[in-house]
Amino acid sequence: MPQPADNPSAVTLTYRRETFTARPGMTVRKAVEQIGLNPESVLAVRDGQLITDEVVLESGDRVKLVATISGG
Repeated sequence: MPQPADNPSAVTLTYRRETFTARPGMTVRKAVEQIGLNPESVLAVRDGQLITDEVVLESGDRVKLVATISGG
């Protein structure tokens, strides 16, 4: 469920056209799980740089989640 991103100390996660917030101090993986997405189905980008799901999110981080595409 989307949550408003009006808390400047929160972490903002954007997936497609939805914006979610998460607590600072959790890993990318935990934040993605918390918003109801499968961590294996998205890539996280912060400040234009790909980050891994073990990265601990900090206050004010803005993370874009990009759907992974696979096929053959």
